[in-house]
Amino acid sequence: AGKLTSRAHTAMVLVMGFEGSANKIGIGIVRDDGHILTNVRHTYITPPGTGFLPRETAHHHQEHILGLVKDALKEAGVKPSELSCLAFTKGPGMGAPLRSVAVVVRTLSQLWGVPMIGVNHCVGHIEMGRVVTGAKDPVVLYVSGGNTQVISYSMNRYRIFGETIDIAVGNCLDRFARILNLPNAPSPGYNIEQMAKKGKVFIDLPYVVKGMDVSFSGILSSIEVIAKEKLASGECTPEDLCFSLQETVFSMLVETTERAMAHCGQNEVLIVGGVGCNERLQEMMAQMVSQRPNGKLFATDDRYCIDNGAMIAWAGLLQFQNGQTTSLEDSTCTQRFRTDEVLVNWRT
Repeated sequence: AGKLTSRAHTAMVLVMGFEGSANKIGIGIVRDDGHILTNVRHTYITPPGTGFLPRETAHHHQEHILGLVKDALKEAGVKPSELSCLAFTKGPGMGAPLRSVAVVVRTLSQLWGVPMIGVNHCVGHIEMGRVVTGAKDPVVLYVSGGNTQVISYSMNRYRIFGETIDIAVGNCLDRFARILNLPNAPSPGYNIEQMAKKGKVFIDLPYVVKGMDVSFSGILSSIEVIAKEKLASGECTPEDLCFSLQETVFSMLVETTERAMAHCGQNEVLIVGGVGCNERLQEMMAQMVSQRPNGKLFATDDRYCIDNGAMIAWAGLLQFQNGQTTSLEDSTCTQRFRTDEVLVNWRT
């Protein structure tokens, strides 16, 4: 587990975090010295060729959340009376799953007499990446099924320097996996990554970078047409298409990340979010970073890249230590919650 430099505290702070913004329901408990005591999760897996819908995903979360709470407390060796705060994902994410989790957190908060704190999902990813890797002041590439952003910290905000103007890179990969009818276990993106390793022929696809922003919807439309035509004729293989798609979209992300590094004068890059697990993306980013003065790349594995409760717990702990809590009346969820809306008063 990650660990920050220890600080003097009057008492140990323990926070339980609840994440359920998409198809994963996760519960984590973290301590104020950065140790992760538990990080349990369950994933809603749908049949090949399909995605996950809000209503069914919410039902999945409702079915598993209480069992995960019990598992987390047992694994961490913590009693509810020892918890300082309950952190939950306020947004962004899918409405029904977010609400399902928030209802449980509100109930537990009142039963246990523990305050709540609403957390921005994106900030949770960033702070989890920082504590686990030890990155100090990185340019952050946040890539997942619902978000694609290039971020840098400035003046108590995580500023967005570039982002997708349509769909997220993870959504692009997931939807192409459906076209190929790939399994959703363990994840569509992982299965595309494994197939891409066997690809031998690079097929030209649209490369769409607009200043600091990127676009993936046209690439998806293009490769869908190419797949129908060239797979049937035997001109290419599914592996070739996976390889070509990855190389194209990851090159776009590396380009915009490097531009942010140059603009902000930073030498660190931190990749977070589910797509950040992809080893080819990490490899391409490492090549770019190695060519810059004192360049350093930070990334994590699937324990912390993929949505999890510990990341919400850690971000919530930072907010709680700096005087933030969420009242019952304000414990609503929102599908749209910009990264730069959050006051980051725990950083200078």
